[in-house]
Formats: sequence, C-alpha cells, structure tokens
Amino acid sequence: MRYAMKNYFVALAFTALFLPVACACGTPEPARSGDGDPLPGNPGAKSYKNPVFREFLVADPTVIRAEDGNFYLYATESGKNNIPILRSSDLVNWTKVGEVFTAENHPQITDKAGANLWAPDINKIGDKYVLYYSMSVWGGELTCGIGCATADKPEGPFTDHGKMFRSNEINVQNSIDPFYIEDGGKKYLFWGSFRGIYAIELSDDGLSLKDGATPQQVAGTAYEGTYIHKKDGHYYFFASIGSCCEGLKSTYTTVVGRSDNLFGPYVNKNGGSMMDNKHEVLIQKSNSFVGTGHNSEIVTDNAGNDWFFYHAVSTKKPEGRVLMLDKISWEDGWPTVEGSVASTEAEKPKF
Repeated sequence: MRYAMKNYFVALAFTALFLPVACACGTPEPARSGDGDPLPGNPGAKSYKNPVFREFLVADPTVIRAEDGNFYLYATESGKNNIPILRSSDLVNWTKVGEVFTAENHPQITDKAGANLWAPDINKIGDKYVLYYSMSVWGGELTCGIGCATADKPEGPFTDHGKMFRSNEINVQNSIDPFYIEDGGKKYLFWGSFRGIYAIELSDDGLSLKDGATPQQVAGTAYEGTYIHKKDGHYYFFASIGSCCEGLKSTYTTVVGRSDNLFGPYVNKNGGSMMDNKHEVLIQKSNSFVGTGHNSEIVTDNAGNDWFFYHAVSTKKPEGRVLMLDKISWEDGWPTVEGSVASTEAEKPKF
C-alpha cells in the first residue's frame, strides 16, 4: 500500500492514469464493473476465479471472522467508499454492507488537504471491533499518521477515536500501514513503509500508546504492509516490496521472513536478516496479474486450509487494484503459494 515512488511528480502522473488507492496513494480509484468473465463464485460451484470481487476496486484488504460466523473485509478508501465493509460466508462471494466512515464523520488527522484513509487493520479487542487506519497523501511522509475507530458490530457504526500519532510526532518517517497483534498478554502496533518497520506497545484498551513506550525497529527499508502470523512456535513476518500503484508497471511482491521472537530477528531460509532487506518471495507477478501485495490476515476454512487476501492489477483489465484470494500451504515450516503466483481459478475454501 503505500508510499513509494522515487519521483513524487511521476507518482502523481501514475495516479492520474491508474487512480490507485492504498499505498501511500491517496487518490480514489473509480468504480469497476465486471470484466466479462464468469462471476468469482456461486453457491454450487466447487471453484472460484480471481479477482473475487468486481463491483469496485479493493486494495490493502484486512479481514476478520465475526461472532455471526461471517467474514468481514475492509479496504483502503476508494472513490465514494470511505473504507468499504464487505461481508461473505465463504471468502469468495462478497456483498458490500456499509462503510466505516461517511463524508460527515471522515477523520482528518493530517494537515494535508486531500488526504485519504489507507490500509485499515481490523481486530476484536475485548468486546469491541477496533479498526486502525492510516491517513496520508502522496509525498506526505512527515505528516501522515495512524488513528483508530471502534464499533460494537463488524458492520458498524464506527466511532472514530482520532489520531494515535503522526510521523513527525513519533519520529518515524512515513507512518502508515498499521498492524495490531497481542503477544504475551501485551498489545502491540507494527507500522511503517520503506523507512523501516517499527513496533510499539499499546495501552490496555489498544486505543493509544502505552505511557513511556518508544518505537523499536524490527525490519529494514524494503517493506510495507506488515502482517505477522504465529504458527507452531514461529512468527512469520509478511510484507510487500516494490511499487504498489503504477498499473501494469507495479512491482509489488509479497515476501516473508521467520523468527522465534515477535520482535525478531526475522530471517530468510539462509539466515539473511530482514533488517538487511533479506526475505523469501511468497507471491509475485505472472502473465495474468502484477503488483501482488499487501496481504490480509490468514484465515482457516473448515477443512483446516489457510487462505489470505491481497490485491493485484489484472493484465487483462488494468484499471486498478483488485481483490485476490489464494491458499497458503506450509512446507518445511515456511508458507508457500502454488507456483509463487496468483491463481486464476482454484478450488473454493470449504465451509
């Protein structure tokens, strides 16, 4: 999601052409109709097709399974969607059920005009659904920041709690892409984009920084879109490298490292450190999709299979970033995606 074009004016030009959304991209993407292919899934089908949602563009997904048994997915602000909320019972067929914010209560935690909400992260903390979000404009590395909102139900309504911090307040340049995790009875927030990935302890309710807490760097300058998954005693650090928002020229690639400790060191299979920008490639471009990055949380189906979402640009219809779904397998203690590329059609999750 995020920042990162070496030339800001080039970024603006690509924004005009491709109307990207998350990354450090704040320009809304246009609505998108189906591309003429069969729908991603139907109740009787045994397979699905990517992308799994085609009503409008979806970038930087985050997903949670709610107490009602349904999955709720949230994404970067896009067009008229002030962080859209989608619902599904099977991870394949999605319906929009609302938005986190409206034009009337849209947050403003930066001092930059035209700032948009990027890369939300949804969690259940206590009896509340807590959504962290970042807010920025292209090139706003010092003024972007992270805020949070809460709701009693996953579809809202959400109450905004405003700014948690901005880049120039916490001394971490390009403070976007929040990710929340609990470990050892404590709550932490990870964040950052191409200026280092950082972590900090949160208050007991998760809505503010813990008094006296200071940021700790856990990964190098190649990454954004952090997600950490704990499995079998290991911590897996998922992230994205490359450019998110250049249409068919997007180089976004999903990568991963592993550690025995939440704060690292995270390493690749050869022991190279993510502090030195060493990692394993999980999913990369193909003839069908490019810009494959910013993955969601891992969710497990009724058969015990793991799945995750991410966004990509279709080479067939490259209007912007679309929602993708793929199965994750585990081999020798490492996550893999078949062929290390996005699937075009695959067997559906089992529910």
